[in-house]
Parts: sequence; structure tokens; C-alpha cells
Amino acid sequence: MLESLHVKNLALIDEQEVTFSRGMNILTGETGAGKSIMIGSINLALGAKADKEYIRTGAEYALVELIFSLNERQCEKVRELDLPLEEDHTLILQRKITAGRSVCRANGESISAGQLRNLAGCLLDLYGQHEHQSLLKPSSYRKMLDDYIGEDAEAIKTQLKKKLSDYRGCKEELEAQDLDEAVRTREAKLLEFEISEIEAAALEPTEDEQVERKYRKLVNAKKMKEAVYIVHGLTGYDEEGSAGLAVGHALRELKPLAEYDDEIEAFTAQLTDIDDLLNDFNRSMAQYSESLEFDEREFAELEERLNVLNHLKDKYGNTIEDVLKTWEKKQQELDKLNHYEAYMEQLRNRMEEGKKEILLLCGQLSEMRKKAAEPLTEKLKGAMVDLNFPHVKFSISILPREEEFTAEGYDQVEFMISTNPGEALKPVWQVASGGELSRIMLAFKTVFADRDETDTLIFDEIDTGISGKTAWKVSEKLGSLSRDHQVICITHLAQIAAMADAHFMIEKSVVNERTVTKIREIREEESLEELARLLGSGELTEAVLSNAREMQDTARKTKSKFYL
Repeated sequence: MLESLHVKNLALIDEQEVTFSRGMNILTGETGAGKSIMIGSINLALGAKADKEYIRTGAEYALVELIFSLNERQCEKVRELDLPLEEDHTLILQRKITAGRSVCRANGESISAGQLRNLAGCLLDLYGQHEHQSLLKPSSYRKMLDDYIGEDAEAIKTQLKKKLSDYRGCKEELEAQDLDEAVRTREAKLLEFEISEIEAAALEPTEDEQVERKYRKLVNAKKMKEAVYIVHGLTGYDEEGSAGLAVGHALRELKPLAEYDDEIEAFTAQLTDIDDLLNDFNRSMAQYSESLEFDEREFAELEERLNVLNHLKDKYGNTIEDVLKTWEKKQQELDKLNHYEAYMEQLRNRMEEGKKEILLLCGQLSEMRKKAAEPLTEKLKGAMVDLNFPHVKFSISILPREEEFTAEGYDQVEFMISTNPGEALKPVWQVASGGELSRIMLAFKTVFADRDETDTLIFDEIDTGISGKTAWKVSEKLGSLSRDHQVICITHLAQIAAMADAHFMIEKSVVNERTVTKIREIREEESLEELARLLGSGELTEAVLSNAREMQDTARKTKSKFYL
């Protein structure tokens, strides 16, 4: 359940906090007061695209915070996403928007917008002003039916997606390999040449690195020999000022002093070690210098080998290992061409087998849909009757098209409806008006709400295109939903507002020459006056107030039936 909403520096909102209740939460206000900002702030907190334009003029950032108390299924979802969870099952979602970026947090820990969107679906279900327009898109019907089926349909579609990817890969490979004999012959000769070229080099892994090191050493042999000669002299015992002579001189001065102080022996031992190390180093330099002879023949061989290696790397890969992998791949390609008919037959068999597996899964999914369509049809008809479609006829048409399979199966799903006696069933998208679409979608929402465990349902101006008796029927349906769910509803209709368990007023005013939107919970008397305003009266006469009071009483009696 959504416990509270805290908004700061967002559009026209300076800072507001709203505490919601269980049951029916109604939000009303004049047109343009900022009702859409309230719903927009919830969307932002749940990962909707953020823009610096949302930040209130003059502020450095905008902040939205939602506090949820979670049921066990929602807690499990939070754990699956590896997000922190309080012991009392409280989840605090926070979104801070600055000019440069936005930061999302769950119980104080940063999370990605993707994680947030993944989580949002199980926290609440938001029905926007134009969501009923999806009923005008036949492609959405199949998804609605699959959503009703639930996890079993999703499991089949997951398998289908993988099988279809394998099938398409096999088909693409088959089409790519459909070559005539002349082309195959040319490709085979080219492959044979390239394979022979690589094999003739007798490559060893990392050989290029070893050859390059030897080549660099020979190229720089003269410079290295000169430097080593200087180092040998500086560390030897022949040249004036060399380290060897200096250390020897130091030893001769130090040794006689040992008879006067025992500590001198330790210094003498250390300096003797230094002299031995220096002597060893000097001999090593002499030996290394002898190895730095420039061998023209070796240099020519290394240069030639390096050219071969670089040529192969230019053609077949950045490293010798890449070249060897290319050789293996070309061997496989040549083998395919040498056994072309057998290879093509194998591809065709794989593709045919893949198609059979796909059609089998599509058939299983189709049977699930047919099985689910019957009870869903009856539930939807019942929900639509409750929403003032007294003569409605409704059916779900499932037409298999086996040659048009996709990752969603091969069924074409159509919702057929007749709202007037004597009229034939026709596709919803052909016949339904705006107000009818809104009620049909509400029927879907109520049926689906009975199946899922989402505690919070938000309806943004679901009253589009309805009035009178129909509006009251919609109000009753929403009231029925609020028995087992938290419902938050923005409305312009008094019939719906009368069903409120908690009534919030959204108002726009000017404070210190700045426009601000505020939201506050109103009590019974003020709620009565707001109902009177929604009834269309510019003046709160006793007759209008009496009408509003009667509407409230009727709503209370209606709600009491839900709990019998």
C-alpha cells in the first residue's frame, strides 16, 4: 500500500506531503489546479523519464519520495532485485532530480532506473487518462489475454523467443549459403590459398612478441653496447674514479680501525659484501657486452620473419592467436563447401525441426488462450453489466495463423462486442466510443485486480466521457475495488467523489507572487461543499447541498453492501 507521498520543488509544488489511507482516496480540484502534477510525481518516483524542466523555478533540485508498506509477494520481488528492505516491510523510494542528472534510492541505497521500473509494476497499477486508447489497437488484445493467463503464458513465450532466435539464425545461414557451383568453386579456392598461406608460416602462439623483442635488441645493439661499456667502466676496478676502486680504497682505510673498536668489524663486513656484489655485477656486464654483437644474418632472418607475421596479422587478425582462430574458421568453411550438399541438408533439417518445435509451443499457447478466453469473457461481461452495459454481448476470438508465428505465438486475438440489442458482434476498435472504451478498460482493470496482488490502483480521470447513471455505476465499481485494494482516483464527477473514504483537495494559489499547488485532506463538511461544486453549481444553495448530502448517503449505503 502507498502510505505517503512527499514532493519538493516540483513544477508548481513548493513542498507537500500527503498521507493516503486504505480504501478509496479521492483527489479533486479545479481544472488546471495541478492534479496531473500529483500523478506525474508518482510516475517520476517510479522511474519515468526525468527532465530538468520539472524543477521548480529558482530551486536547485526536485525531490519525490514514496513510502510503501509491502505485502509478502512485493517483499519477495524486492529481494529478487537485491534491494534493501526494512524489517517492518517498509520501502522508501526517493528520486532526486538536478539539472545534470537524477538519483534513485530504495531505503537509502542507490538503484538504477531500470531496477526501479522493474519494481514499479508490483507496487501499484496506474490507469492513465488515455490508457483506454490501447483498446483501439488490436495488437494489444493478445497481450491482455496473456496477462490474464499469467506466468504459464510467459513461460511458453520465453521458450518461444529462444526457439525462434535459433530458427531465424538457421534460416539466415541457409539463405546465405545458397550458392551456385561456380561461386562455391571460387570461394573454395580462395579458402585453400588462405589456409595454405597461414599453414606455411608454421605459427606459434605469442611468437610475434618474441620476434619483436629480439628484433628491437638487434636494432639497438650498438647503442646498448656503448651504454654497457660505460656502465662496466664505472663499476669496475681499472678506471680512475670507478666504483670498484672507491670501494677498495674505503676497505683499506676501514680494516686497520677494527683493532680499536669491535663495531668496525660489522661495517667492514657490510662493505666487503658490497665489494663482492659490485665485482659480480661488473663481470656480468662484461659477459652481457660480449653478447651484444650485431649479427647481420640473424637480423635479416628476424626482419623477414617479422614481415611475414605482420602480413598475416594485417590480413587475418591483430595477434597470432587471432590468426590461428581465423585458420580454424576457414578450415570449417572449406569443409562445408567440400561437403556442401550434406551441409545444406543438415541446415534444412535443423530449420524444419526448429519450426516443428515452434509450432508445438505456439499450439500449447493457443490452447491456453482458448481455455482462458471463456472464463475471462464471462467475467468481463459481468463487469461491463455492472458498468451500465445492460445488454452487452462480448466474445474473444482466437484465430490461429500457423505461417505467421512470432515470439508471441501465431494467434490473432480479437475482442468482439455489441452494446445494443439486435446489433451483431463487431471488433471493439470499430464500434466503441470514448466513454465506452473507458468503461471497458475499467472492466479489464477490475477483473485483473481480482487476480493479482497489487495493493494500490491509481485511476487518473477515469470519468472521461461518462455522466449520469453510468457515472454512478463506475463509482460503484471503484468502490467495490476499494474493498480489497487501495484506490487513488482523480475525478471530476461528484458520483465518484461521493464514494471517498479519504477526500483530498488540490488547489492552486499565489503566494509571495509565486503560483503554488497545494493538496490537503478535507473533512466531511468541506467534502460536501466540494461535491456540490462538482455537481456544477456556482452557488452553494441548500438545495445543491441537500443533493450532495443525499449522494454521500447513497454512497455510504452502497459501500456498506461491499462488506456484507
